[in-house]
Amino acid sequence: MTDISITIVAYNDEEDVRNAVCSIMEHTAVTIQKKIYIVDNSTNKNQLENFCNQWDEVYYRKPKENIGFGKGHNYVLPELDSKYHAIVNPDILLKEDSFQILLDFMEKHQVGMVVPRMTDENGNFQAVYRRELTVFDMGIRMFLSSHFKKRQAYHTMQDMDCTKPFQVPFAQGSFLVIQTELFRQFGGFDTRYFMYMEDADLCKQVNACSSLYYCPDTTVIHKWERASKKNGKLRRIHIASMFRYFGKWGWKLW
Repeated sequence: MTDISITIVAYNDEEDVRNAVCSIMEHTAVTIQKKIYIVDNSTNKNQLENFCNQWDEVYYRKPKENIGFGKGHNYVLPELDSKYHAIVNPDILLKEDSFQILLDFMEKHQVGMVVPRMTDENGNFQAVYRRELTVFDMGIRMFLSSHFKKRQAYHTMQDMDCTKPFQVPFAQGSFLVIQTELFRQFGGFDTRYFMYMEDADLCKQVNACSSLYYCPDTTVIHKWERASKKNGKLRRIHIASMFRYFGKWGWKLW
């Protein structure tokens, strides 16, 4: 059994994927047995397969079509033989041995899933930790982000002491480490979401039977482009996923 498996779902972002993998290989201790899976949803030609062949621990997988974020991560689920599994975005960079720190935290606290401290490239703390999702808060996020600043700060848990661990109802799925058996028990991500909200759904499932915790002991860099705010098609997908989420878990308005 490997200590940790890692999936990165690529979509026409070859440079980011390369940088993410290189940072993982550079900073992760050789004593940690790991397998990194690159699931390539790209529609453009790239050299990722050749890139992955540089390492015995990196595996390239190419679905026949773009199957989306959740299905992309689920694509390797039958292959996983790890104790822990990491869901990692291409726009993530490690600057220290974050996996060792997170695995130690999970062993010590016996939590089902963990999210590290995340900052942008300038070291600014990112508000990617949220309280229970409501229709009101998602509406603010999608359409009124310049208003209701106090409510947004509350929703993104900015009142919490980020120097200490705390339980998180929903952490953005850019970098999550979960017990592999728990991930397998859920069948991976709910594939009714093509992209967006599948991370909120997973967090909801984890907290229903175990717990998701913020770990302040390590920091990863997250570029976070917020693509759905800039792209009309992605915004429509995001809104459709919101309807699926609230339809599944209940329409909590406030």
